[in-house]
Amino acid sequence: MAGHRYRQVAIGNPGVEILREGEFWYLRSRETLGDYPERLTDRLVSGAAKHPERLLVARRGKDGEWIGITYGQMLLRVRAIGQALRDRGLSAQRPIAILSGNDLEHFQLALGAMYAGVPFAPISPAYSIVSTDYGKLRHTLGLLRPGLVYASDANAYARAMDAVLDADVIRVTENGDNNTLAFDALVDAVPRDIDATHAQVTGDTIAKVLFTSGSTRLPKAVPTTQRMLCSNQQMLLQTFPTFGETPPVLVDWLPWNHTYGGSHNVGIALYNGGTLYIDDGKPVAGKFEETLRNLREISPTVYFNVPKGWEDLAIALESDAVLRERFFAKVNLYFFGGAGLSQAAWDRLERVTETHCGERIRIMSGLGMTETSPSCMFTTGPVMRAGYIGLPAPGCEVKLAPVGGKLEVRFRGPNVMAGYWRHESSEAVFDEEGYYCTGDAATFVDKHDPEAGLQFDGRITEDFKLSSGTFVSVGPLRARVISEGAPYVQDAVITGINRDDIGLMIFPRVEDCRRLSGLPREAPLADVLASAPVRDVFASLLAKLNANASGSATTVARLLLLDTPPSLDRGEVTDKGSINQRAVQDHRADIVDMLHAAKAGDARVILAAAKR
Repeated sequence: MAGHRYRQVAIGNPGVEILREGEFWYLRSRETLGDYPERLTDRLVSGAAKHPERLLVARRGKDGEWIGITYGQMLLRVRAIGQALRDRGLSAQRPIAILSGNDLEHFQLALGAMYAGVPFAPISPAYSIVSTDYGKLRHTLGLLRPGLVYASDANAYARAMDAVLDADVIRVTENGDNNTLAFDALVDAVPRDIDATHAQVTGDTIAKVLFTSGSTRLPKAVPTTQRMLCSNQQMLLQTFPTFGETPPVLVDWLPWNHTYGGSHNVGIALYNGGTLYIDDGKPVAGKFEETLRNLREISPTVYFNVPKGWEDLAIALESDAVLRERFFAKVNLYFFGGAGLSQAAWDRLERVTETHCGERIRIMSGLGMTETSPSCMFTTGPVMRAGYIGLPAPGCEVKLAPVGGKLEVRFRGPNVMAGYWRHESSEAVFDEEGYYCTGDAATFVDKHDPEAGLQFDGRITEDFKLSSGTFVSVGPLRARVISEGAPYVQDAVITGINRDDIGLMIFPRVEDCRRLSGLPREAPLADVLASAPVRDVFASLLAKLNANASGSATTVARLLLLDTPPSLDRGEVTDKGSINQRAVQDHRADIVDMLHAAKAGDARVILAAAKR
């Protein structure tokens, strides 16, 4: 950070205690975790008493105007919904499933369920409206066994509900129809004994069940208790005291069926008396303009996005003065999650911020997961660069254990689950000391100064051996490919298991490659990817990747551009866009074979130039 001025913001950095015992490292914050409420809904109750007229959540209506619900209004609705749920026999044995995405009804139903002590599970909308075989929907609802299912649009979700739900499951939709109950029927209930029920909710009560993304196997059900949510929000507050100084304002699209959007971001707004504006945009073609529209009206105090969203926003900020004025007005922290931000995107974001603000804004990230509700580590240390995951939050203990030649990151604390839903496959994920085994690897940024924190070192399960017995570390290589290949690489699959060399199968960013090719818009994608400008760029990418390669473990020998996107139904991609490396290679085994059999002159494959 030397030589650059940063916008003032309160960030905690109490330092870290480090202990080494044999092969293991133990890290924990020097700061003790403070007190936190028994229930997350206690923050709704206190907020309704202290600032009943303050906006808690808002979303644009069909007319384009914002529709908001204040803290006072929300508590009234939540008490009614909680009573309606209990009256209909919903309980921990008969939980709630929410099939549709982020909206005001979803928000109210979730809080109503928590108030009544009834677990709810937000399910990825893609499982109902993108999938054609409903395989993941059947799997998730089969584990959950819900007594009530909510979906915003009766027509859009009817086919999926008909395919997977038993006749005795209560169906609720926004407006209702002959087969479903209208959402307002829940809001119109008269509270009787619901406050007494709420008082019986404890830290051990399951607030919600979140399903993992399924990037390596079928989604697993993670019971998230009130204690997990509240302790994690207190960790966040102590790490970022700025949240307690000024009520945070969020403009956020991140889906609530994932822990980042639904636990981390929603929780930050509610826990700290803030306001959440639901953004119906997202960083995909045709929808990002809605995000920009919202950011031209609402000034966030902290902004969250995935790397692709930050890349698109940085480009828009460079040319849109109205957007810059509104966006930069109050924001004092940038957060990214879900994947690593490339160094090129990081540098571009800092340039546009410094050019138009005269100062930079801290770019924050860390490490966490669904099983840890989610945050465990934050980049509050002295390093600011892509790949840095930082130091443990107060209250979270970190253990580094040697696994497969790397150091696996393991977590223990009040924010960590006790086990999967109904004890599904929990035994293997905790070690003998009770630490959750993440499967993520890390290294010390500076082995001579461990207190500087940790750098991400990929997923242990993705690594493989070449035929020579040489290990290939997939995570760091994939991150380099995406960073060096920006903006033309969407994602990369690293091939070479039991083969002589490393190959790359690239999912290209189609629109960027189309512009680069110079071909007409209607040109077939195969022609675009075969065009000379596109092939030249990817040949140069291979050269850059290999410029400092030290051997077969880091030298990429061949590259292939894929002209079909990853499939959700086949498990090649999760609904949040994460690539399942093994599933792609299994389902495209013939392409992998062709890639590694290619010789000079094969028009389909780009081969690395031989080093002299």
